[in-house]
Amino acid sequence: MTNDGGGAELIPGLGEIPRVPAGRGARTGRSLPPGGSAAGAKKKGAKRPAGELPVARVAVDIPLPHLDRPFDYLVPDTLDASAVPGCRVRVRFAGQLVDGFLLERAAESAHTGRLAYLERVTSPEPVLAPEIAALVREVADRYAGTFADVVRLAVPPRHARVEAEEPPAPPQGPLAPGGPGPWADYPAGPSFLAALGAGRAPRAVWTALPGMEDRTAAVARAVAVALAAGRGALVVVADGRDVARLDAALAAELGPGRHVALTAEAGPSERYRSWLAVRRGTVRAAVGTRAAMFAPVAGLGLVVLWDDGDDVHAEPHAPYPHPREVLALRAHRTGAAALFGGFTRTTDATQLVETGWAHALAAGRLTVRDRMPRVRPTGDDAQLARDAAAQAARLPGLAFETARRALAEGPVLVQVPRRGYLPGLACGRCRTPARCGACQGPLALRSAHAAPYCRWCGRIAGDWHCPECGHFHLRAVVVGARRTAEELGRAFPGVAVRTSGRDGVLDRIAAGRALVVSTPGAEPVADGGYTAALLLDGWVLLGRADLRAGEETLRRWMNAAALVRPGGAVVVGADAALPAVQALVRWDPVTYAERELAERREVGFPPAARMASLTASPAAIRELLEDARLPAGAEVLGPVPVGAPEEARERALVRVPRPAAGDLAQALRAAQGVRSARKAAEAVRVQIDPLELI
Repeated sequence: MTNDGGGAELIPGLGEIPRVPAGRGARTGRSLPPGGSAAGAKKKGAKRPAGELPVARVAVDIPLPHLDRPFDYLVPDTLDASAVPGCRVRVRFAGQLVDGFLLERAAESAHTGRLAYLERVTSPEPVLAPEIAALVREVADRYAGTFADVVRLAVPPRHARVEAEEPPAPPQGPLAPGGPGPWADYPAGPSFLAALGAGRAPRAVWTALPGMEDRTAAVARAVAVALAAGRGALVVVADGRDVARLDAALAAELGPGRHVALTAEAGPSERYRSWLAVRRGTVRAAVGTRAAMFAPVAGLGLVVLWDDGDDVHAEPHAPYPHPREVLALRAHRTGAAALFGGFTRTTDATQLVETGWAHALAAGRLTVRDRMPRVRPTGDDAQLARDAAAQAARLPGLAFETARRALAEGPVLVQVPRRGYLPGLACGRCRTPARCGACQGPLALRSAHAAPYCRWCGRIAGDWHCPECGHFHLRAVVVGARRTAEELGRAFPGVAVRTSGRDGVLDRIAAGRALVVSTPGAEPVADGGYTAALLLDGWVLLGRADLRAGEETLRRWMNAAALVRPGGAVVVGADAALPAVQALVRWDPVTYAERELAERREVGFPPAARMASLTASPAAIRELLEDARLPAGAEVLGPVPVGAPEEARERALVRVPRPAAGDLAQALRAAQGVRSARKAAEAVRVQIDPLELI
């Protein structure tokens, strides 16, 4: 691509580029004569375009919003064989060599000026499949992002040595899955498998019964049915531990060589090797974490997402796509079946059921009662009558007695919402929160013998005294997992106490007498299941300033309680009258999610409505909103300050009805392009449907 003498724009760090849009097909363009160049040059050694389909449409790796379109280049005859759609290329863009992906080859271009040649083909491997390229474009439009940002999430970095390796032979022999297996516990389970095996596209929101092994076995059986029907399958889970469990279940169900695991823990080269096996069609089943949502599975027939409410699924890089949305788009585009499961149900998944996009898949109430643990809150009337301090005590008599009896039969799980030792401190006399004298950050303790320190700046506050009353003694406001383990070790002498959290996550523990103290999401699986679970400090989870606080609390509780063996005991430290506690006692997450969705619909909160979050300085937000042609009915909420005061950053929320979600994304994307073309000094962070609104 070269400048044809028309208007040009200067991009900082890139130089001049023409203002001519890229061609998107043979509309008004001119054909190139065979063997002739764009400039008609016939000098010795001059490049000549390929004889057939000489125009290459390239997605250049430039994330500027106003350049978010393909650009046309000429394919020299020397690169004709290697310049295949989907390969990586290097092109000259505004005087610099940049990377890109060759999207397609065409006979002519709509660009009327001179076209530059491809500089080289980085690799002839067609890593960007046409289906994935179309998905990347749709995801970028859905989240008001750019193609370049999304394709970085979809295609892993290249490893030349891995590409040069001889690909393994695909597995031979037919795959014959057995009967419904764990799906027999669900009234609609066998019919879901039958539709999947017949090549149809059933879509289900699955509320799984308690039990980790049954869950992984059920997913593996669904994957086997899809593969036996000649289609591919893709499973996305939250973390590496879930990947390992499903990897083992799939190996047992499918046999060797029929699936791959895609995780960052495997290392860049091994992950790229597994990803290439999927792209080349050597295997047609893959399981992985959120990056695997773009895995180029051939003949995709089933997408599975486990625990879509886990915040680990949230992509931290722009444009912040969520696997639930991406997999729903893939299922719609390819006609694949979809299975979104979890021990609980999110309001987003409930929205899919209520709109008819998916059907509910759950067990009958009698089966649920047989499989669920017995749940008791510490603050019910009967307990308070026997133990008046039960509502205020951190480990009331009910929890202590439950743990003592359960330890005689096996391990007991203790879930603590906060990690660390004492992550929150206050004045021992007037209860004023303890703050750092330098930055006003919260003070905490790392151990019983350590001095208090600031969780923001790390300063030691050994000489702290209360600014309100002058007292110098501190008391705990929030107790962390390590302090809890210390207290339980004293309360149950002779019992092994193990911790699982950020400092070290346990994957599995043996059956036996033990106390396992874990933060939410780090609970290890116990052989044979836990005999009991204590869910402490429920007020910490329920009291968070978050729209999804109740939904997220119930999800964390049920994920922990699902590890308890059927008929085991679960004690939850929260008021029995709270809706989330009642949903746990009845093991009825569906009713709770339906109620939550109805309440949010009344007040216009997601997922009943769509929202966009705009974060930047006040001037940048104001400028973006002035440039954006927001759809009719859009409401702008805020902006309000966010972060530290010295950062001078604000956030505005734009709310629209669900049918206008596409118009909102298009308006914000166009406004970002206008600011980018103007060379605005500050970028605005745009998030569609952010997880945190408060």
